[in-house]
Amino acid sequence: QPEGESCAVRWLCYSALLRESNPPARAAAGERHSLFIDGEGRLSSCGNAPDHVPGLLGHGEGVARLNTPTRLPSTLGGERAVSVSAGDGHSLALTADGAVFAWGEGERARLGHGEDL
Repeated sequence: QPEGESCAVRWLCYSALLRESNPPARAAAGERHSLFIDGEGRLSSCGNAPDHVPGLLGHGEGVARLNTPTRLPSTLGGERAVSVSAGDGHSLALTADGAVFAWGEGERARLGHGEDL
Protein backbone atom coordinates (compact mmCIF):
# COMPACT_ATOMS: atom_id res chain seq x y z
CA GLN A 1 0.00 0.00 0.00
CA PRO A 2 1.50 3.38 -1.03
CA GLU A 3 2.24 5.89 1.72
CA GLY A 4 2.29 9.65 1.21
CA GLU A 5 1.26 11.77 -1.74
CA SER A 6 4.37 11.30 -3.91
CA CYS A 7 4.26 7.54 -3.41
CA ALA A 8 0.56 7.46 -4.33
CA VAL A 9 1.22 9.45 -7.51
CA ARG A 10 4.07 7.12 -8.44
CA TRP A 11 1.82 4.10 -7.85
CA LEU A 12 -0.78 5.59 -10.23
CA CYS A 13 1.96 6.13 -12.83
CA TYR A 14 3.19 2.55 -12.70
CA SER A 15 -0.26 0.99 -12.76
CA ALA A 16 -1.22 3.09 -15.82
CA LEU A 17 1.95 2.03 -17.64
CA LEU A 18 1.28 -1.64 -17.07
CA ARG A 19 -2.00 -1.29 -18.97
CA GLU A 20 -0.39 0.32 -22.06
CA SER A 21 0.18 -1.60 -25.28
CA ASN A 22 3.76 -0.29 -25.48
CA PRO A 23 5.08 -0.69 -21.91
CA PRO A 24 8.29 1.04 -20.80
CA ALA A 25 11.65 -0.42 -21.72
CA ARG A 26 13.48 1.69 -19.12
CA ALA A 27 12.47 3.74 -16.10
CA ALA A 28 14.02 6.12 -13.58
CA ALA A 29 12.60 7.56 -10.37
CA GLY A 30 13.48 10.81 -8.64
CA GLU A 31 12.15 11.99 -5.31
CA ARG A 32 8.98 13.46 -6.81
CA HIS A 33 8.85 12.29 -10.42
CA SER A 34 9.37 9.26 -12.65
CA LEU A 35 10.58 8.99 -16.23
CA PHE A 36 9.97 6.22 -18.74
CA ILE A 37 11.28 5.24 -22.17
CA ASP A 38 9.01 3.08 -24.30
CA GLY A 39 10.21 0.49 -26.81
CA GLU A 40 10.36 3.14 -29.54
CA GLY A 41 12.57 5.51 -27.54
CA ARG A 42 9.86 8.00 -26.61
CA LEU A 43 9.90 9.65 -23.17
CA SER A 44 7.01 9.95 -20.71
CA SER A 45 6.90 11.38 -17.22
CA CYS A 46 4.61 11.71 -14.24
CA GLY A 47 4.84 13.05 -10.71
CA ASN A 48 4.57 16.25 -8.74
CA ALA A 49 6.99 19.15 -9.26
CA PRO A 50 7.51 21.54 -6.33
CA ASP A 51 6.99 25.27 -6.95
CA HIS A 52 10.73 25.99 -6.96
CA VAL A 53 11.42 23.45 -9.77
CA PRO A 54 9.38 24.56 -12.79
CA GLY A 55 9.76 22.27 -15.76
CA LEU A 56 10.79 19.22 -13.72
CA LEU A 57 8.32 16.96 -15.53
CA GLY A 58 9.57 18.04 -18.97
CA HIS A 59 6.23 19.46 -20.12
CA GLY A 60 7.01 23.16 -19.64
CA GLU A 61 6.95 25.38 -16.60
CA GLY A 62 3.14 25.43 -16.37
CA VAL A 63 2.82 21.67 -15.77
CA ALA A 64 3.47 20.83 -12.12
CA ARG A 65 1.55 17.57 -11.66
CA LEU A 66 0.82 14.55 -13.84
CA ASN A 67 -0.96 11.61 -12.23
CA THR A 68 -0.43 9.32 -15.22
CA PRO A 69 2.56 8.94 -17.54
CA THR A 70 2.35 11.55 -20.27
CA ARG A 71 4.56 11.65 -23.35
CA LEU A 72 7.01 14.56 -23.34
CA PRO A 73 6.42 17.13 -26.10
CA SER A 74 10.14 17.38 -26.91
CA THR A 75 11.47 15.23 -29.70
CA LEU A 76 15.06 15.16 -28.33
CA GLY A 77 16.33 16.41 -31.65
CA GLY A 78 14.44 13.67 -33.45
CA GLU A 79 16.52 10.93 -31.83
CA ARG A 80 15.41 7.93 -29.76
CA ALA A 81 16.09 8.03 -26.04
CA VAL A 82 18.16 5.06 -24.89
CA SER A 83 18.74 5.94 -21.24
CA VAL A 84 17.16 8.20 -18.66
CA SER A 85 18.05 9.36 -15.15
CA ALA A 86 16.01 11.24 -12.55
CA GLY A 87 17.60 13.28 -9.79
CA ASP A 88 16.02 15.11 -6.88
CA GLY A 89 15.11 18.13 -9.02
CA HIS A 90 16.39 17.42 -12.50
CA SER A 91 16.31 14.83 -15.28
CA LEU A 92 18.71 13.62 -17.97
CA ALA A 93 18.09 11.71 -21.19
CA LEU A 94 20.68 10.13 -23.47
CA THR A 95 19.82 9.63 -27.14
CA ALA A 96 20.97 6.91 -29.52
CA ASP A 97 23.42 9.31 -31.19
CA GLY A 98 25.03 10.25 -27.85
CA ALA A 99 23.34 13.61 -27.23
CA VAL A 100 22.40 14.44 -23.64
CA PHE A 101 19.31 16.47 -22.76
CA ALA A 102 18.79 17.96 -19.29
CA TRP A 103 15.86 19.76 -17.67
CA GLY A 104 14.56 20.78 -14.27
CA GLU A 105 16.38 22.68 -11.53
CA GLY A 106 19.71 24.08 -12.68
CA GLU A 107 21.06 25.04 -9.27
CA ARG A 108 24.84 24.53 -8.90
CA ALA A 109 25.09 24.01 -12.69
CA ARG A 110 23.68 20.48 -12.39
CA LEU A 111 22.05 20.65 -15.86
CA GLY A 112 25.40 21.10 -17.59
CA HIS A 113 24.27 24.20 -19.48
CA GLY A 114 27.29 26.17 -18.30
CA GLU A 115 25.44 28.42 -15.87
CA ASP A 116 23.77 28.37 -12.50
CA LEU A 117 20.07 28.75 -13.35
